[in-house]
Amino acid sequence: MARESDPRTPGVPNLGHIRLTSHSGGLHAPTITWGAPTAAARGPVIGTTSTRAHRNVIGTHSGSYSVYRALAVAAGALSREHRADLTNTSPTDAIGPYPQWADPMAIVSLDPWGAAVADAFPDEIAAGIDIRPTIAITKAHVILPEIADAIAKGRLVPDGEILLDSGAALVTKAAVEPVWYLPGVADRFGCSEAELRRVLFEETGGMYPELVTRADLSVFLPPIGGQTVYIFGDARDLADPTVELTARVHDECNGSDVFGSDICTCRPYLTHAIEECILGTQRGGVGLVAYSRKEGRALGEVTKFLVYNARKRQAGGDTADQYFARTECVAGVQDMRFQELMPDILHWFGIRKIHRLVSMSNMKYDAITGSGIEVGERVNIPDDLVPADARVEIDAKMAAGYFTPGPVPDADQLRNVKGRGL
Repeated sequence: MARESDPRTPGVPNLGHIRLTSHSGGLHAPTITWGAPTAAARGPVIGTTSTRAHRNVIGTHSGSYSVYRALAVAAGALSREHRADLTNTSPTDAIGPYPQWADPMAIVSLDPWGAAVADAFPDEIAAGIDIRPTIAITKAHVILPEIADAIAKGRLVPDGEILLDSGAALVTKAAVEPVWYLPGVADRFGCSEAELRRVLFEETGGMYPELVTRADLSVFLPPIGGQTVYIFGDARDLADPTVELTARVHDECNGSDVFGSDICTCRPYLTHAIEECILGTQRGGVGLVAYSRKEGRALGEVTKFLVYNARKRQAGGDTADQYFARTECVAGVQDMRFQELMPDILHWFGIRKIHRLVSMSNMKYDAITGSGIEVGERVNIPDDLVPADARVEIDAKMAAGYFTPGPVPDADQLRNVKGRGL
């Protein structure tokens, strides 16, 4: 749709009055008391962009998808005033509340009450306040060729309840949007809240002025990807430390997880964890896979592919002893996933003990145990599931301190572990 140019700035469309986020809207919005024991006492999270008097957070809902919502509004496909009809959208499984929900520092990166807004705030929603769920819980069948292969080879046996003859595993799954309590996030990273706000403001190119102008707003809805959690068995058993829990916390790797790229162990480890979760649930336990959108160690896929090229083209080829060095040369850091916020999803489920953690990562293990959750056995990926070109990755990680029950490669061995060329 064409617009007249602003005479003060020729060539720039005249957009009329633009409401800056640093304006004083929302000063009379409902208060958020993070860590309150009930949803009513905590208050709703309101990230609406239409009625500014109701806003009580920085940012808006939908994480990284908020930009697509903006495009839909700009294109005229979506009304700014749209309100979701939440009829029949309630969770298929009741989660919590658990003691961790009432600890303001135990869960700081998601809204514990995010799945219950339709039940917790019906009067406010009926009055026209734009309160949206940040968590949705449903049922699904998960069908993977690796699980069908495990059935064919006799490692898994369908039982008609957890695993069907078709190879489908029955799961409960939850989608979780990020909701950050800034004082708690700052505490996790060992910096001041003021420093966190300033850096978030500067490193997003000034996208959220409220970060530095509205100290009265402590909750931020960041424009990042969220999490999906797959539960095998009864979700209520996750909070029972006497029920065997098999769990994996997995960080996104689109190339491997979806397209089967063999340069890393991500998909094999993920499907191995799902197999272990099914076996554990069939033994009377419960299984959990938490999948986080942190592509390329949160460095992004462009950076990851640049690193692949640098690894394959360096003198001597792609060797395990240079695995981490090439990432740091391109990205400036080996890893930006920083698992400090990761245990929040486990605390949301009331988890106090993981009996079998399907992970070799010490960063994940340290974050989980450091948050007060006990970990029993650690389960590594079997050697026969490691793709040939991924030997560089797995050997480098073991040499760097990743958990392994076997021998750790020494410097000479690492130099001799090579991946294929481009």
